[in-house]
Amino acid sequence: RLCELLTGKTVLMCEDHPLNAQIATKLLTNMGMTVIWAENGRVGADIFAGSKPGEIDAILMDIRMPVLDGIEAAKAIRAGSGSKAKTIPIIAMTANAFAEDVKMSRDAGMNAHLAKPINPQELYRVLAEQIGRA
Repeated sequence: RLCELLTGKTVLMCEDHPLNAQIATKLLTNMGMTVIWAENGRVGADIFAGSKPGEIDAILMDIRMPVLDGIEAAKAIRAGSGSKAKTIPIIAMTANAFAEDVKMSRDAGMNAHLAKPINPQELYRVLAEQIGRA
């Protein structure tokens, strides 16, 4: 069921740590998804801003990144003028799953929060839930 919902979908992954990006990419491509990798929040926000409507189905956003962190990148995406800027699912990924981190990511316009290290089943469930809603 999850596989059906995720196959053929595209995720923009904003993650500065190459190994974390590689692991998450493998998990997502195993489900038939396409991954666009951005090495920081600025690159991610720019990729999203330049994407065609419907090209990206969800965004995985690391919170702590250089150049532009995940909170500021999410705010930049939400402030964009594209048709999906307000509705694209943005899912926070962070090693800090404390209540204040969850609140900060929600206040920035993120839809969900995943704790690192990423649990594959939780990743798939949250992605399917968020993409299904969008």
